Amino acid sequence: MTASAVPPVQNPLPSATALETIQTLRDVQGPMIAKGPIIRRPAVVAASERFDLDGRAVRRVQTLSEKYGRGPLMLNVPGRPMALVLDPDDVHRVLEAAPEPFAPAETLKREALSHFEPKVALISHGEERAQRRRLNEQALHSDHPVHRMAEAFLPVVREEAEALLAQTRADGGALAYQPFFEAWSRVVRRVVLGDSARDDTALTDLTEKLRAKANWAFLRPIDKDGRAELLDQVQAALDRAEPGSLAAFMGQQPQGPESEPAQQVPQWLFAFDPAGMATFRALALLVSHAERLAEARREIDEPQDSAADLPLLRATMLESLRLWPTTPMILRETTADVTFDHGVMPAGTSVLIFAPFFHRDERHLDFAHRYTPSLWDAPRTRDDWPLVPFSAGPGLCPGRNLVLLLTSQMLAEVIGQTDLTLESHTLDPARLPGLLNNFGLRFRLG
Repeated sequence: MTASAVPPVQNPLPSATALETIQTLRDVQGPMIAKGPIIRRPAVVAASERFDLDGRAVRRVQTLSEKYGRGPLMLNVPGRPMALVLDPDDVHRVLEAAPEPFAPAETLKREALSHFEPKVALISHGEERAQRRRLNEQALHSDHPVHRMAEAFLPVVREEAEALLAQTRADGGALAYQPFFEAWSRVVRRVVLGDSARDDTALTDLTEKLRAKANWAFLRPIDKDGRAELLDQVQAALDRAEPGSLAAFMGQQPQGPESEPAQQVPQWLFAFDPAGMATFRALALLVSHAERLAEARREIDEPQDSAADLPLLRATMLESLRLWPTTPMILRETTADVTFDHGVMPAGTSVLIFAPFFHRDERHLDFAHRYTPSLWDAPRTRDDWPLVPFSAGPGLCPGRNLVLLLTSQMLAEVIGQTDLTLESHTLDPARLPGLLNNFGLRFRLG
C-alpha cells in the first residue's frame, strides 16, 4: 500500500473532564430529570424557578462552549457515550439528518415512553417508523396551519374557555393553574377522543400515573396492566370514532400493517399537557406586556379569513416555548460513526441538544431574555440561529400546527372575554426569568 492510500486517522471528538461531566450532569441533566421529563413534579418546578436552576444550566453550557469551541463535546459518562451539541450549525445538521444517522429513537427515550406507548412513532425505526410517522402527519394534518377538522375543534375551545371563566368568577375571580389545566384537559379529551370523553378524568389520571412511572425510565418496572388498560381505552375510542374527533379523522387515513394507531394517540394526550403549561405561561407574557395585549385584542376583534389569522397569539405561544421550553433536551442517537470537523462521534452515542442554551444565549442573541414575537413573522430556515420549540427536520413534532391552532384560540377566548392582572409574579420585560413556574401562576379576573 502506498503512502497516499493510507486512510486518514480519524480523531475522537473533544471530551469533557470527569469534573466537567459531573458538573454538567448536576447543572443540566439533574434539574431536568428532577422536574420530570415526562410529567412535571410541581414542587421541583417551583424550586427550579426560585433558585434559577435553568439559568444555571445555560451558564454551565456557556462555560463549556467557551472552553471547547464548536464541539460537539463528549461527556465522560462510563458505559454510555453521550455528546453535547455546542454549535448552531451542528443543531441544524443533527436535526435534519433523521432518522439516519441521528435517530429520534434514543435509548433513554425508548425506555421512558415504553411505559405507555412502546410502538409510538417517536421511538420506532425503519419501516415501522415510516408508517407510524406518516399516519401521525396525516391525522394531525401536519403541513397545514388549520386542521381540516378545525370547525369541529374550535367550538370546543370556546365552550370550555367560557365554562372556565364562568366558574372562576363564581369562585371569586382568581384563576390558578389547576382549574385551567382541568379545562384544558377537557378540550384535549373532546378533540382527541370525542365529546363523550369530556368528563373522563379517570383516563387522564391513568395516563398521568403511567407517565409518572415513565419519569424513571428503566429504573421503574413497566406497569403492563395499566398500559394495556390505557391502550384498550384508546382503541375503544378509535372504534367508536365519534364525529368531530381526531379519533374519527385518524380512522379515515390510510394505514399500513405497522401503523399501530392506538399506540400513537397516547403521545397526543401526553403532548397536549405541556401545551397547556405553555399556554398559561403565554397568558402571563401577554398580561405583562400591555402594548402586546392591546395588539392581541385588536387582532381578535378584526374579521378573520381563517382560524389561522391570529399571528401574534401564535407567535406568543412560540415565544412561551422558546423562553421556557417544555422539551428542554432534544435527544438523538447515532446509528453509525459520524465525522465532524473536530473528530468522530461513535455509533450508539446519545446526542444532547439543550434547547435553552440556544434559545437564551445572550452572548449571541440580544433578544435572549425578552418576549420578542417578531422572531416568528417568517418561517425560520437553516440560515437562522436554531430556535427549536418543536424540534426541527424530519423529527419535527407532527402536532405543531394543531397545538398552535388550539392554544392560540384558547388564549383568544380568555383575553377576549375578560381583563386580567397577574397577581403571583412581577415579570421584568427586560429580563424574563430562566423558568416561569406555571403551577404557581395566578391571575385576577377584572
